[in-house]
Amino acid sequence: MKNMKLLLAACIIAFLAWGCSKRSTPEKSGTEAVAVKKSVVPKIKTPTPKVIVVNDSIAQKTFDGRYYYDLGGKRYWRNNKDGKYYLYNKGMLTNEAFKSPAKN
Repeated sequence: MKNMKLLLAACIIAFLAWGCSKRSTPEKSGTEAVAVKKSVVPKIKTPTPKVIVVNDSIAQKTFDGRYYYDLGGKRYWRNNKDGKYYLYNKGMLTNEAFKSPAKN
């Protein structure tokens, strides 16, 4: 009989411990359950032109005499042969048309 009471007490304690460990969240009322949706406006990415034409009077000049113009966070360098401004790329480093006029 003593073992039966001990077993019953152990079962009750285990059941209470298991029951208390469960967590539940209260359900939201009808007004809180409705989520406020924000309208999502897609950001339109404008294409970056590879070549632009800029007046040399508004372009900036480096210490070695080359002209450049910044547009939309991109840097354009002046081609000394045709006078147009081209978006920077690594090929400009070896191209004679983009080197300093004093070095040509």
